[in-house]
Amino acid sequence: MDVRSSCAAVTTMKNVQRSWCLAILIWLVPAVAIAQSPPGPFVTAGDDQAGSAPLTLTLQDALERAKKNNPEYRAAQTDFAIAKEDKVQSRAALLPNVNFNTSFIYTEGNGTAASRFIANNGVHEYISQGNVHQEFSLANVADFRRTQALEAVARARAEIAARGLVVTVVQNYYGFVIAQRKYSTAQRAATEAQRFFDISQKLEHGGEVAHADVIKAEIQLRDQQRNLHEADLEMSRSRLELAVIVFPDFNQNFTVVDDLQMPEPVPGFAEIQAAAANQNPELRAALASLKAAKQEVAGAWNGFLPSVGVDYFYGIDSNHFAANQVDPASGFLIRNLGYAATATLQLPVWNWGANRSKLKQASLRREQAQVELSFTQRQLLAHLQTFYKEAETARFELESLQRSAELASESLRLTTLRYQAGESTVLEVVDAQNTFTQATNAFNDGQARFKLAMANLQTLTGTL
Repeated sequence: MDVRSSCAAVTTMKNVQRSWCLAILIWLVPAVAIAQSPPGPFVTAGDDQAGSAPLTLTLQDALERAKKNNPEYRAAQTDFAIAKEDKVQSRAALLPNVNFNTSFIYTEGNGTAASRFIANNGVHEYISQGNVHQEFSLANVADFRRTQALEAVARARAEIAARGLVVTVVQNYYGFVIAQRKYSTAQRAATEAQRFFDISQKLEHGGEVAHADVIKAEIQLRDQQRNLHEADLEMSRSRLELAVIVFPDFNQNFTVVDDLQMPEPVPGFAEIQAAAANQNPELRAALASLKAAKQEVAGAWNGFLPSVGVDYFYGIDSNHFAANQVDPASGFLIRNLGYAATATLQLPVWNWGANRSKLKQASLRREQAQVELSFTQRQLLAHLQTFYKEAETARFELESLQRSAELASESLRLTTLRYQAGESTVLEVVDAQNTFTQATNAFNDGQARFKLAMANLQTLTGTL
């Protein structure tokens, strides 16, 4: 159906006929448009996701999601869980364990009630006994204490991983926030450059400025347009980096909450130092590692000491599988069910220097743990002062950066007005535009720098 020819025909009709034909065309045109339109593109799951409302993330939301998806953090948590189970197993070695075993031994007879093999008690021998076993050894005690210390090491390292994850999430989260701000600043700068280019053209047409001003304004406009594309690229890159950390399915349909404001002053150094001394996981890990190394030395000494094993058996070990049986010789009923106990003392005599070698290995590990503890203490003091100075400096500069951004914005406005009035040059306007962009981006970077500095400081002190 040709809609144009039909509409042309309607114009030649009378009023009543024209009204009816218009009504028919209004009903037919959508159907014709649908029939003549090409088929739409195939809709994928990603297209459907992109069409849905974006998920809004706060920093706390991003942290909780990252804890579920970050492999380093999950590995540290897994190591901690494994260390807890190691402690359970070593504690079980200190306690009596109970087993029950049942067996049947058949031996070729020799024509009497005895069997051909003197180790067996008869042709048919039934064993059904419960066994309580306990071993007394310095090695078991030392191993339990060692696993306790290793559990403390794993717990501290899991906390180190958690605090490190906070730094990573803060860096990527506010990196995306700042990238969005810089994109907004680049948009404003490009708009200002376009406006200035239009003003310079109008002034040139009026004979008020030279063509060189228009050329300079166009150069500035193209620079700002390139900067806008670079800001868009950086915003996309930072979005992808945050999506990799936060989402398990690489979701990009999300927004973040811009909660960057002027923060409170940094706490005093004495408070920071006290928190670091009490809540530093790296120091706790080094102390626990030294304790584990000392227990390993104690366990190595067990090779030179005796050990005792005790077994208690209760059940039957007889020629009939029964609690009672008739003695064939006397005819009396005898009881098979009973108990037995054994105690074993093991004295080490000679093993070609293996025990001495194990002791030397353990002593070397203990010395290494002492060196690492001393280094960790020195490193903690150095990092504490460095991170504190970084946070203090970033906080101090924020107010100055904010004031500079406000002044740059006002300077750009006034310089543009002065140029329109013929009181300033094109170079002054271009310089004001560049200064505004730099000052605004510097203030945004300063806010992100302070957040990252506080996150680094809290890796040593915990939450302040």
